[in-house]
Amino acid sequence: MIELRRKKMMQELQLIARAQSHSNAVALRSGDVEHTYSELLDRSATVAVTLLNGTADLNESRIAYLVPAGADYITVQWAIWRAGGVVVPLSLSAAEPELEYALTDSAARCVVTIRGLADKVRGLCDRHNVRLLVVEDVSDAGGGTLPIIEPHRRAMILYTSGTTSTPKGVVTSHLNILAQIESLVEAWKWQASDSIPLFLPLHHIHGIINVMSCALWSGATIETYPHFDADAILNRVAAGAYSVFMAVPTIYVKLLQTLHGMAEDERGDVVSGFVGMRLMVSGSAALPATVHNEWTALTGQALLERYGMTEIGMALSNPYDGERRPGSVGVALPGVDVRLMSESGVPIDVEDEAGEIQVRGPCVFVEYWNRPDVTAASFDDGWFRTGDIAVRETGYLRIMGRQSVDIIKSGGYKLSALEIESVLLQHPSIQECAVVGISDDTWGEAVAAAAVLHDNEQLSNIDLKTWCDDRLSRYKIPKQLCIVDSLPRNAMGKVTKPDVRKLF
Repeated sequence: MIELRRKKMMQELQLIARAQSHSNAVALRSGDVEHTYSELLDRSATVAVTLLNGTADLNESRIAYLVPAGADYITVQWAIWRAGGVVVPLSLSAAEPELEYALTDSAARCVVTIRGLADKVRGLCDRHNVRLLVVEDVSDAGGGTLPIIEPHRRAMILYTSGTTSTPKGVVTSHLNILAQIESLVEAWKWQASDSIPLFLPLHHIHGIINVMSCALWSGATIETYPHFDADAILNRVAAGAYSVFMAVPTIYVKLLQTLHGMAEDERGDVVSGFVGMRLMVSGSAALPATVHNEWTALTGQALLERYGMTEIGMALSNPYDGERRPGSVGVALPGVDVRLMSESGVPIDVEDEAGEIQVRGPCVFVEYWNRPDVTAASFDDGWFRTGDIAVRETGYLRIMGRQSVDIIKSGGYKLSALEIESVLLQHPSIQECAVVGISDDTWGEAVAAAAVLHDNEQLSNIDLKTWCDDRLSRYKIPKQLCIVDSLPRNAMGKVTKPDVRKLF
């Protein structure tokens, strides 16, 4: 059994200490297979010793991992933290250039994966001289000592799209993660008796913190799915398997479509399952009021809308007890300070005046990885500038939009139009292009591209999608393509994105 130092236990890796207190409770269910907290802890300690490879501490070395939702994912995440490393979760749907960017930008020392995905990263690891560790190949190597991890140390890098052509690595510490978890556990009244399905991507803060980490902190049970499977999930809902449910607006739209297509008796069992839940949350994108109202009318559940982002975790939420107002993201969460700032740099204290949401508190990230200038520019006297515009209406905040026209919110993801444009410009037929988000009932915003082609070239939307398959994640690939003779520009020659949207 691996020896663990107990000194300062309550000051380091509190998530692990909490898991130890839950012991033989079921932490995870995948199909018919269950895993207790003790099993995950023991296995993660073994993997941690393997990662250390004879050293005393990884000392914040970045360890990337490409692992689907399930016991291996939690095992690897905990193992990296327990060995003193910084986790860099990789997207399962990422194309090779995107994976390579994350590995090289973070200077990852090792990639951990499963046998079924090893070939996807083996070539990259060979090319960049990065250690490749396959989880199934890790065996109990006997005793070992794991380092003490102080809470101020870096814990995670998540890559997020912004107003640059390349994603930025958002660095959070163990203290940041702890603050994000404790705030949500208090606000949403997480408890050990809870059970929740997990089908959200685990390279995104919504799945990692809001679902997985809050559940594991509380001693609850997570039921994992490799991807969103409406039929399988609704069967479990009908069986009364869940007390908490979290999804993005796109999924609620798809669930409504599926429910309306069911026979009445079958739909009744599913609706009863939703009625019996204590909490249903929607986030990562704006939820149309029509969807909110339709869901409440069908299930009796008033969806709880909240607001957050990779850099801050969650900052705002409609109340657990009290009015859940459609179209609103509520009020500041416990331990989080939120203010609205005018364009002239004056805090807004009145109702119905729009301003930028700025956030302060222990939940706010440490830095953008290796981008000190961008980090400094993102703060205003200690307040993080979110770039989102909101207005206060009788105490609740309502999101008005982004300051930047180059941010697209599609299916729960925040996408950079500039990043997508930089890839499309590599297409041999495209001379110029502009990417925008256009309103879409299912996705919130759909990615659309207007392109000027080189002389005598032709390009269809289907051909572009095929070309993008190996270069962009599926959710970044344009759903619409408009071929134009020239892009709309202003007097200064700058492409005017509002006019580009009108093309669609």
